[in-house]
Amino acid sequence: MSGLYFLFPTLLVILVSFLFVRAASIALMMTGLEKYKARFQALSAFSGTGFTTKEAEVVVNHPKRRNIIRYLMIMGNAGIATVIVTATSSFTTSSGYQIPLNVVVLLIGIFLIYKLAKSRGFIRKWENYIEMRLIKSAQFEEGSTEDLLRFMEGYGVVKKIVPEDSTLIGQSLTKLKLNKMGILVLGIERENRWIPTPKANEILQSFDRLVVYGPLDALKSTLGE
Repeated sequence: MSGLYFLFPTLLVILVSFLFVRAASIALMMTGLEKYKARFQALSAFSGTGFTTKEAEVVVNHPKRRNIIRYLMIMGNAGIATVIVTATSSFTTSSGYQIPLNVVVLLIGIFLIYKLAKSRGFIRKWENYIEMRLIKSAQFEEGSTEDLLRFMEGYGVVKKIVPEDSTLIGQSLTKLKLNKMGILVLGIERENRWIPTPKANEILQSFDRLVVYGPLDALKSTLGE
């Protein structure tokens, strides 16, 4: 029966790994990453697979996400190695009828973990617990303005200087219809003055510095580089 004792650590590591990956995905979501991307990135980093270059840039260029992914990679390597060692030891130390018994116990254990992973009530409680702990953590208490405003990928804060030959000069914010493109003008730096949340009839002048928030594609096409 000695082989069976190695299966319990194996199943425990699998369960802890699942909970850890789920917790990491919550942490990634709290940095502004979309839900489905956060889960995929967490699983990819933990397993070391499916981490494409384009997707990796979203994580690598963000300090908090980069730290989360680093822990996932470390825990993933340790977890996978532990599962392999303990599972192999279980079968190598068994003989006769113990080998098929180990297989049955392992399959039953994995099935129970799968059922637990599919339990919405359990998952919801675990995610709520992790979210509350992360909210109280100093790592998630504060963030840069750009991080706080980046609710989803593709959005950001941009500062645009209006050159003296720009077609934007003399136009009001209303005429530009920025709001219809999801662009919000947070403020205008004009000479030594700061105009917070400018009114719709505000006329743009040369060398105005616009601080705007919205879809990056719309910001680029409307306000230029």
